[in-house]
Amino acid sequence: MTSRALLSDASRQEMPLSLSLSDYIRDSGLHSVVLGTSKDPNAKITVLLVSAETHTPVLAVKAPTTEIAARAIDRERRVLDELDRLPLDVISETIPRIITTVEFEGRPALVMTAVPGTPLTTSYIGWRHTSRPNRVSEDFATAGAWLADFQEATAGGAARVDMDCGVVRRLRERYPASDALEGDIDRLCQIYGRLRRDDVPRTAVHGDLWFGNLMVSGGGITGVVDWEAGTMSGEPVRDLVRFALAYALFLDRRTRAGRRVSGHPGLRRGSFGAGVEFALDGAGWFPELFRRFLSDGLARLGASPERWRDAALAGVAEVAAFTDDSTFAERHLELFHRLASSTQGVTR
Repeated sequence: MTSRALLSDASRQEMPLSLSLSDYIRDSGLHSVVLGTSKDPNAKITVLLVSAETHTPVLAVKAPTTEIAARAIDRERRVLDELDRLPLDVISETIPRIITTVEFEGRPALVMTAVPGTPLTTSYIGWRHTSRPNRVSEDFATAGAWLADFQEATAGGAARVDMDCGVVRRLRERYPASDALEGDIDRLCQIYGRLRRDDVPRTAVHGDLWFGNLMVSGGGITGVVDWEAGTMSGEPVRDLVRFALAYALFLDRRTRAGRRVSGHPGLRRGSFGAGVEFALDGAGWFPELFRRFLSDGLARLGASPERWRDAALAGVAEVAAFTDDSTFAERHLELFHRLASSTQGVTR
């Protein structure tokens, strides 16, 4: 089976799950490269199928290791199928296209087209990349341009900004023993109330738009992967804040504890979330860039740009509620508590 045949319309027909992943790889004539298993408790294994002629990835396979992971992959399949039916023009080239499903250890694995480019993670962790204002500005501009095009292409009717999306309910379920939870939820509901004063369009939402899911080449986004948290009509502010928060979160990860972070005067490697605290309440070129990215994005959507801090705090709470890694989630809840308890930067 040639790579061209794999990508034909005919190949998109549902194939029986009796066809295993190993048989599919064998019949494809492509080489396989296992990228590894994600660190989440409900992990997925990603396999790239590479052309022997061009040495470039043609297909990507996402295989679940648990039933919960299988349900997440099925959600991704549904979102990608619906996106594929929309007239997204050039944006469609950055979104994986479903080919088929195959069997992997008794569960369905998803076969998709492989989007081109290099993960933004590669440059992010490069030597002093995040210490250089011009490079960081380019990253924010590149992500912001793709997001603006994607949201414009999928925009529907307007509604009040709604950053809850089940966050409060999930927080109560997840942290029933937390003495500080109800106070945090009170502050979170005040944040939601301020955000709901504005209307923005409902758009398709990626749901986990951190830099590790962005593929780049030639100064632009060439691919966006991992759509399992996506929805076809949701709150666009979620994607906006997710990118900014994740970028800030890891600024100090390559710095020893207590040391100053190169390129960011005022930021030291300290407790979890020091980079986010710096972005929200610190001073310097990065906090200014972070806040401008959120403010401009809110204004573009039709919301008040002054609500950037509320939007960011709501994004922190969302991670605390829904991320699969319990330790990562708990640290975000602690981070929300510290930030929301501060009156600095609060807009009434």
